[in-house]
Amino acid sequence: MSDERYKKLILLHSNDMHGDFLAENVSDELVGGVSMLSGYISKVKAEEKNVLYCVAGDMFRGSVIDSEYLGISTIEIMNMLAPDVVTIGNHETDYGLPHLLFLEKCAKFPIINANMYIKINGMRLFKPYHIVEIDGMKILFIGILTEEVISSTKNEKVIGSIIDVKDAVKEVGKICNAFNGIDIDFTVLLTHIGFDKDKELAASLDPALGVDVIIGGHSHTFMDEPCKVNDILIVQAGTGTDQIGRFDIIVDTDTNSVASYKWEAVPINASTCPDDPKMTELVGLLNDLTDFKYSRTIRRLNCELRHDDRFKQTDLGHFLADIFARASGNDLVLLTSGSIRTNSLGPVISFNDIMRTFPFDGAFYGIRVSGKQLKKMIEFICREGVWTGDVHEFYQVSAGWDIVYDRKSGKIQKIEFKGKEITDDQTFSVGLRDYDFSNLKTHFGIGLKETIGKARTIATSAKELLYEYLENSNEIPSYPESGRLTILQ
Repeated sequence: MSDERYKKLILLHSNDMHGDFLAENVSDELVGGVSMLSGYISKVKAEEKNVLYCVAGDMFRGSVIDSEYLGISTIEIMNMLAPDVVTIGNHETDYGLPHLLFLEKCAKFPIINANMYIKINGMRLFKPYHIVEIDGMKILFIGILTEEVISSTKNEKVIGSIIDVKDAVKEVGKICNAFNGIDIDFTVLLTHIGFDKDKELAASLDPALGVDVIIGGHSHTFMDEPCKVNDILIVQAGTGTDQIGRFDIIVDTDTNSVASYKWEAVPINASTCPDDPKMTELVGLLNDLTDFKYSRTIRRLNCELRHDDRFKQTDLGHFLADIFARASGNDLVLLTSGSIRTNSLGPVISFNDIMRTFPFDGAFYGIRVSGKQLKKMIEFICREGVWTGDVHEFYQVSAGWDIVYDRKSGKIQKIEFKGKEITDDQTFSVGLRDYDFSNLKTHFGIGLKETIGKARTIATSAKELLYEYLENSNEIPSYPESGRLTILQ
């Protein structure tokens, strides 16, 4: 057998970067940030051949630098990182699909997605695949995002997308079959559907399609080694820029398959990754501009508030939910845990801190439901899929509520408001972010038409509602506090 048959391919990959552009000082060592990430990518490309860098979605959201410039700053940073191919994640649509299409024009790298299309004529919004030719090899990348994680596009009436994994399998099959005649040497699915769905997708694919690797995102999964399903290697690199995935693969170009591989999550830190001075200059400039605008202190708390687990009630989650409840006048606010983008806040709070902690600027709504409907909503958000990883969202509950949910029975054991057990025929006002309001049925198991009366737009900007209350109100809740929503195992 000729040595020409076997060729080395190095795939570097990130996912769910969420605007994590700045290095942090951890135990007297700089960790993460795009300057050292860029330095590591450049170092590997200088030392090795056949190196490709790809990103599996969610470049946007999570930092002031990203939010202040509506993702344009992120695209400029990514242009300097120069990925070979990127797929979109759910947060790429947060600024609206028209703006995303504008940002694509600003990108100097290919952005792929196989399944978002215009309903009227079936035309895809993005190029569905990208082929890289390197060292005589043809590497096929396909971008996949399902409607299960791209809920915000339901506001776009003329836009459709693949519904679930079953439909994604069909789409991958179409694309792979279209290129069977040109001898694709290696096939990579860049997905943003979560680790469990990646495994489901891999198990459903026909081996004859030739998919070799799935590089995923969305579930923020940290891995020690690849997961192998149906002879397809599945990897993900956690979240942020504290690490980067690295695949060293020997490709058998005769059989178009993986002959051997090594994978690791490489830590990005000052001891192993050189700094990129040009990237440092760009990020420093953007950070200085936002710091100048948002560094003003607006509030001091009694203690630091934590949000260490998005699937539990947290002090920081309670703090934000309570402010939204008080500012909006609702009986109950159910605040998406995933909308809280930092692990801590305070005790001194600046505008910058709030921007990092809660970077979402959509509207805030109020609906009215009966006590019976509210019980149904709570049982839905506590359903078993939340605890098994099939559902990737949980909710923080505002003050005044004492709810006990039993996992074994799937039922509420107790639900009190201001010390009194609620009745089925009572009416309650519930405050929701636009993301949840737009996906009421899928997020809470109740449709908008089932609610009582007409929904209210309380504020066109949830972020401004939060700022205004923090800056001007003298009634700031004190923490920590327990209860509100107790889960019995």
